[in-house]
Amino acid sequence: MSEQTKNHDQQGEQELSLSEILQVRREKLQELIDAGECPYEITKYNISHHAADITDNFDAMEGMNVSLAGRLMSKRGMGKASFCDLQDESGRIQLYVREDKLGESYAKFRKVDIGDIIGVSGEVFRTQKGEVSIKVSEFTLLSKSLQPLPEKYHGLKDTDLRYRQRYVDLIVNPDVRRTFATRSKIISAIRNYLDARGYMEVETPILNTIAGGASAKPFVTHHNTLDLEMFLRIAPELYLKRLIVGGFEKVYEMGRLFRNEGMSPRHNPEFTTIEIYEAYTDYEGMMNLTEQLISTVAQEVLGTTSITYQGEEINLAPGWERMTMLDSIKKYANVDMSAVKDADEAKKIAESVGVKIDKPLSCGEIINLVFEERVEDKLVQPTFITHYPVEVSPLAKRCADNPDFTERFEVFITRREFGNAFSELNDPIDQRERFMEQAAKHAAGDEEANLPDDDFVLSLEYGMPPTGGLGIGIDRLIMLLTDSASIRDVLLFPTMKPV
Repeated sequence: MSEQTKNHDQQGEQELSLSEILQVRREKLQELIDAGECPYEITKYNISHHAADITDNFDAMEGMNVSLAGRLMSKRGMGKASFCDLQDESGRIQLYVREDKLGESYAKFRKVDIGDIIGVSGEVFRTQKGEVSIKVSEFTLLSKSLQPLPEKYHGLKDTDLRYRQRYVDLIVNPDVRRTFATRSKIISAIRNYLDARGYMEVETPILNTIAGGASAKPFVTHHNTLDLEMFLRIAPELYLKRLIVGGFEKVYEMGRLFRNEGMSPRHNPEFTTIEIYEAYTDYEGMMNLTEQLISTVAQEVLGTTSITYQGEEINLAPGWERMTMLDSIKKYANVDMSAVKDADEAKKIAESVGVKIDKPLSCGEIINLVFEERVEDKLVQPTFITHYPVEVSPLAKRCADNPDFTERFEVFITRREFGNAFSELNDPIDQRERFMEQAAKHAAGDEEANLPDDDFVLSLEYGMPPTGGLGIGIDRLIMLLTDSASIRDVLLFPTMKPV
């Protein structure tokens, strides 16, 4: 080690500039390489336990010899003994390192930096202050950290940097690791719930020749071999309903969708959803499934159906409120649109409650706009809004008693939509007509309008049984169950503009 490096090691990195720290760490690595001890050449390390195994079961493990591996997060004392914190996937545990116990290796241990990944063996014991610790008898440097971790007491706080360097965020922010561990548990719980009830998980194409199944602007790509314009899927709906036609009665798919739309704390261009289809049921069956699924997952993962989201108490226990869109407008916007006969009348009512109509819209589209602008932000507790206008529901079955509306619902919690479901349209003639209406909108400049899918219509001509379909936004559900304010907080690697 150079004299400069020795001095820096004695001073501590807190007194060095970033450029000096980077230089010192690289010098230490080069020393190891020159001595034939390059840590990157080590291929494995045998682990007997994790930190939580020991801290949670100390009484049974006191005096045992164990081996662990993880990242060094702190070092205290640099004489003949050191206390350190080792962090692995399960948490942290204290290391007690003495020169007389480690022998010649103690000099090497003193050169280890915070952030380095090490393996240790030693005896489980409790210090005089009562902290569960490992009395280290052997240590191995497994990987050298050439970059310093964020300053101990401040951590990684810059939000933009946290999302860009999620790996550092996970190292220094335990709450972030817990959020993503909870995400994994939620996804597993959803799958377990559906699998136990006879639903079959399937996979459908992500590259589509038609951007169908939802109203959204797609990402466009090109297939070189076929010389064909293709789209990243905006929804798997039309493929999943083909499977219902083919004879499967309960199917679901959980995976990524891609929509070339705006970004916000609630929206990311790629996101995770689940779509579920069940033959011989309708939108009311999907309502029952929705509240049972979400409440069961909350109970299983969190241990309760009473949660707090951003300071508001939310009750997820079954028995969620249900109301039609027209009834919700009457309740929250104090106007009755149930007898509206045409777009002009709807526009007058909308403008009377401050909803601006600045482009030609149908009567149903105006009703839906009034709901979005005057009702959605009132729906805090879980609420099903049913009977959407047919103009905004091109894939839903019409209501038998009022064909201007459909057997469709969206579920709202904390003022945002979490799920969307229909009694699925299985009339091929009606479906073709609605596709033509959507195509006309697309031709007129509506980039989010559905494009006709002739093969899907053909599948309906073979006959699809009465079917209920449901889509739930997984990322939003995880935001709710982890009390996360932004969708970026529940995506490991959210979409970011390059710096």
